[in-house]
Amino acid sequence: MGRSRLTTTLALPPVRGTLKADAPLAPLVWFKAGGAAQWLFEPKDADDLSAFLRDLDPSVPVMALGLGSNLIVRDGGVPGVVVRLGKPFAKVERLDATTLVCGGGASGILVSSTARDNGIAGLEFLRSIPGTVGGFVRMNGGAYGRETRDILIECDVVLRSGARATLGNADLGYTYRHSTLPQGAVVVSATFRGHPGESAAIQAEMDRIAAAREESQPLRSKTGGSTFKNPDGRKAWALVDEAGCRGLQIGGAQVSEKHTNFLLNTGDATSADIEALGEEVRRRVKETSGIELEWEIQRVGMFADDADKGILGVKK
Repeated sequence: MGRSRLTTTLALPPVRGTLKADAPLAPLVWFKAGGAAQWLFEPKDADDLSAFLRDLDPSVPVMALGLGSNLIVRDGGVPGVVVRLGKPFAKVERLDATTLVCGGGASGILVSSTARDNGIAGLEFLRSIPGTVGGFVRMNGGAYGRETRDILIECDVVLRSGARATLGNADLGYTYRHSTLPQGAVVVSATFRGHPGESAAIQAEMDRIAAAREESQPLRSKTGGSTFKNPDGRKAWALVDEAGCRGLQIGGAQVSEKHTNFLLNTGDATSADIEALGEEVRRRVKETSGIELEWEIQRVGMFADDADKGILGVKK
């Protein structure tokens, strides 16, 4: 889609990193669709981020963006400031024999590979999650029987006020794919703990996970990852399949034939197409099974019609 029509007349504090107005987000998200950020901020370091948020008008919304894998950016764009953590936040370092300190912008592949190199087992599942540490912490990211809450000791965050805080595992109120991390807070680092292991065995487990993903998921498509949360005792993909939605299309959006809990942009889908398809799937599943699927993919920003009207609120 095109660029955002949001106003860019906000008075913003000075930064040491980069700050871009009307920045297209489609290239930064896996679906390759959606509008622009009113402002896109890539801080130089945590102090830069903290000072910026401290001095930013409190009414301006702030959203953190990781790898953009679990996200629909609506076509009207995202009001306020989108914070993207770049290379300064992508480091992973060993703290002790079983513990890693990971930047909020570090990928799951980097974290799991560093754990392997240091003989730390238990973090292999991060290899399979296409995201960053900040997203894992916020969403309690998980796969193959493990979740972030199983390995997180604590995380350092910059709150929307600009204040810095260290939150322990128990402070985050973890449930399935959810935390109570405050709105507008940005995770700048996290401490993960595994257990001693042999590097060869860790690599073998990572290879097993990678092969399982390759076999079952449409990894080479423009997708967003798992679309819906698994209801208690059921698998979302099976409910979608039973509702006859395999291959269902709206505009350029399609339910994957390979894994029905994945939506695809087949080439020219708008975010409106993708979201409408997800809602149609939810309607059909409710009709056939009585179960109301919950979105796992985050949907952010404004619908194109609202942007045209100059409405700056974020619709849920």
